[in-house]
Amino acid sequence: MKISATKFRNAFVAGALIALSLPPWGWWPLAFVGVALFSNVTRDQSLIARQHFVLGTVMGISWFLPGMAWMWFLTSPGYVIAVLLYASMHGAAAAIASRSSRREVVAPLLHTLVEALRFSFPFGGVPLASIAIGQAASPLANLARLGGALLITWFVFRVGFLLSRQPQRRRPRKLAALVGLVIVALFAPHGTNNGEVLRVAAVQGGGPQGTLAANTNSRDVVERHLAATRTITRGDNIDVVIWPENVIDVDSFATSRELSEITSEAQRLNAQFVVGVTESVRDRYFTNAQIVVNTSGVVTDRYDKVRRVPFGEYMPYRDALKSLGAPVNLVPRDALAGTGRAKLDLVGLNQPSANLISGNVRLSVLISWEVFFSGRAHEGVQDGAKLIINPTNGSSYTGTILQSQQVASSRLRAIENGRWLVQVSPTGFSAIVDPSGQVYQRTSVSEQRVIIYDVPLRSGDTIYSRLGERPIILLLVAISAILLLADRRRKPA
Repeated sequence: MKISATKFRNAFVAGALIALSLPPWGWWPLAFVGVALFSNVTRDQSLIARQHFVLGTVMGISWFLPGMAWMWFLTSPGYVIAVLLYASMHGAAAAIASRSSRREVVAPLLHTLVEALRFSFPFGGVPLASIAIGQAASPLANLARLGGALLITWFVFRVGFLLSRQPQRRRPRKLAALVGLVIVALFAPHGTNNGEVLRVAAVQGGGPQGTLAANTNSRDVVERHLAATRTITRGDNIDVVIWPENVIDVDSFATSRELSEITSEAQRLNAQFVVGVTESVRDRYFTNAQIVVNTSGVVTDRYDKVRRVPFGEYMPYRDALKSLGAPVNLVPRDALAGTGRAKLDLVGLNQPSANLISGNVRLSVLISWEVFFSGRAHEGVQDGAKLIINPTNGSSYTGTILQSQQVASSRLRAIENGRWLVQVSPTGFSAIVDPSGQVYQRTSVSEQRVIIYDVPLRSGDTIYSRLGERPIILLLVAISAILLLADRRRKPA
């Protein structure tokens, strides 16, 4: 039996609806409609597993093609491969679920496990264009306090599969239980204000997008950020000035002109600086770090980016790809991965207006790409961070798909950990996010602007920040295995 053109079309439309739930489009209710339509398409019991695989893959292709279009500017072959790989993973989930007598229960579990795998494989994963990112602006975002992005993902798939069923007496009770989960999340622990406030200046230097470091003058970027910083006055009583990721690109920061300039500004404002610095290492390598400079010009702390962007900050299998004629020169140097914990310490903050108990503040730091990985923020908060910062640089990409999904991810990280978050970028978007996911003072693309904000510092845990996502993954695996094994035992020999 062949798959009808109608089923192909509806599977494609289902994926497209999920894509439209994502930023920058952001029509989050469409994710439920898309999942429900896909469930309806694959309910036909005459379909064999191979046909479920095809329909699931079609759904995934129309979901990821627009949702991951930003990747084209990073690596066009990688974009095509990633879309096909991740789409086929959802195809596999649909095929396995089709063998179960409780498909409406098993399928949401398996599709969520596929997303968990996609968040970590291959090359460390690509956790963008996710169901959870699409729900960051919805009432469901509070579920992140309980189980992070994976709980949100399961919830959307579960509701979508329930909505696609014919009306039955038990369905309202199942939906009521899911609504109850949302209410529990609304009142779940979300950390507490500890009475301290950090006055932050997040500096966006502005400039064009769609640029590559190899084709630009790095000094121009520094000049833009210095110009923006000089609009801040001592009367603004800033505690800390944050510059974006890799705004400073030098051979050695310790002996650079830029350190002298940062020191001068730190002394003028009586404020510490947290600046993004790229340094050369033996020609072939570079480091990508966020560095704390105090008012004496002393580097007091440093965090080197742990999660690197594959095909952006390093070239996997460089020698093998080069032998095949691949354009590995697009990434001429590989970033060295850091090994430290996701934290930075500000020590001896001395503004007279600073509302700080000790004058010391620990930050959870996520450099750019790392904000998409919930475990990085979780690590810093577990180490005592009172605030999360996300210095980033999206200027290589044209459009706002990646940038808007990054803001959504910042919202999820803030909710998951019960902390305020400061995102700062050279060309946008920069913003302040509160622990409920509310966004304040979001900048426009390419504008030069300084966001000054009194950011409350917080302590305490959410359920997610205490447990992480491992229990969710183990629970999903266990329930899936139990249901699938039960189905095998029911089948006659």
